[in-house]
Amino acid sequence: MISARNGWSPRSIPRSFPRRSSGWRTAAAVGAGALPALAFPAPALWWFAYVALVPWMMLLRSAPTRRRAALEGWSGGAGFIVAVHHWLLPSLHVFLVLIAVLLGVLWIPWALLVREFLGGRPTAGRAAAGLVLVPAGWLLSELVRSWQGLGGPWGLLGASQWQVPPALRLASVGGVWLVSLLVVAVNCAVVLLVAVPGARIPAVVGLAGFAVLTGAVWMWAPRPEVSGRLRVAVVQPGLIPDGPDSAERRFAAGERLTRTLVGQRPDLVVWGESSVGADLTARPDLARRLAALSAQVGAPLLVNVDARGAVRPGIYKSSVLVGPEGPTGPVYDKMRLVPFGEYVPARSLLGWATSVGRAAGEDRMRGRAPVIMHLPGGVRVGPLVCFESAFPDMSRRLTLDGASLLVAQSSTSTFQHSWAPAQHASLAALRAAEDGRPMVHATLTGVSVVHGPSGERIGPALPTSASTAHVYEVPPATGTTLYVRFGDWAVYAAVAALAAYCAARIALTLRRRPAPEPSPRPARTARG
Repeated sequence: MISARNGWSPRSIPRSFPRRSSGWRTAAAVGAGALPALAFPAPALWWFAYVALVPWMMLLRSAPTRRRAALEGWSGGAGFIVAVHHWLLPSLHVFLVLIAVLLGVLWIPWALLVREFLGGRPTAGRAAAGLVLVPAGWLLSELVRSWQGLGGPWGLLGASQWQVPPALRLASVGGVWLVSLLVVAVNCAVVLLVAVPGARIPAVVGLAGFAVLTGAVWMWAPRPEVSGRLRVAVVQPGLIPDGPDSAERRFAAGERLTRTLVGQRPDLVVWGESSVGADLTARPDLARRLAALSAQVGAPLLVNVDARGAVRPGIYKSSVLVGPEGPTGPVYDKMRLVPFGEYVPARSLLGWATSVGRAAGEDRMRGRAPVIMHLPGGVRVGPLVCFESAFPDMSRRLTLDGASLLVAQSSTSTFQHSWAPAQHASLAALRAAEDGRPMVHATLTGVSVVHGPSGERIGPALPTSASTAHVYEVPPATGTTLYVRFGDWAVYAAVAALAAYCAARIALTLRRRPAPEPSPRPARTARG
């Protein structure tokens, strides 16, 4: 606790306020927490991310009590989750609100840090500490909710900067985590500039420091080494109406579009997630049709099988490379499944979600290990399936295993007219920049897109209205980015800073605790 002599004390904040104000503040926290969603696609107001947290933080810094700050952090976190995942409402209905309320708890520590370091009239030293610890607190909430069992890393604040070249360079150094830290730190500096006249010097120094850091990264961070060109064709059949024969019609559409590539000399043809609706072992006719297509086009086909296995039990989503002789090389089975979409966590307790929305009626099976596929000519491909492109560690693992091209096979047809397809496609830019590898994001119904090894977009994005096949000139890359080499160091640094702060607070509390008074000695009695 800072004393009044240093310019601020919690006692200087009113301890109570009218109850009507309490309700208004809670509603304002929910709305303020939802604002950062505008920085992500489809609105894609990337610049807004640098001030999107300011209204929420201004509310938190004025909270009269720690309890009130915790409530407003919780409420704002719930608003953020609903806003970033609002397109799930038709599928999950009220269950999305329940999830948001549960995950909103993760923002309570961050809210308390905002009040502690940015509230009242903080000294210059305390404001400077806030520029470090408040972003670290935000990153802690992102880290915890990025666990696959809690939904995974969808809507990380740093991911809103997918089209900003300097931010992508930062991602090559510290991953999307470092970008999140920078975005929150800039929001902190804006709060200090606007609301705390005495803390403007550390705010300006902080902003200058962020600019210098970004410039240094731009100049000196290692860049990927590009070698040659690979012609990659993306086949996007478009929306196929649901029906008993929809899988067959989807396969036929993929065949038809792939034949248009004859004469264009692709090196690889990529189909989207669930592009094949039957196990190729059980349906050798489909395997023969794919092999014939490969021979016609003169390139292997990377398809995705979503079906119950003929030999192994359960339903898998599998990336399969098919050449002129049929399926070849190792098969990759999707490892990280979409909660409720592909499995229901703790189904015995939460199975009722299937009755109120479109949750998975049967759990998909999980793969066990990542796979590297080899193309003719020595190019190594690292496949991912849909949701897995949101996880920085998965594409990093493939890069460490030798992949020179990353491919994500996806389908967001359930959310065709929402923000989901564009937001999902934008993640390819982050993964490409982090790992210094080009990434192909191929979908059934759009948005399909290709990004180069620095995160830059290559060729046109195929919108959700397109049914087409397009060939992209993709530069395979080698070399190692700092993120691939050192991993999630930005996360560890943030956790270490928070741990040091907590240790200092505990030590200070123990030092200030008064020593217990010695107990009086019992009086001696005379002996007779």
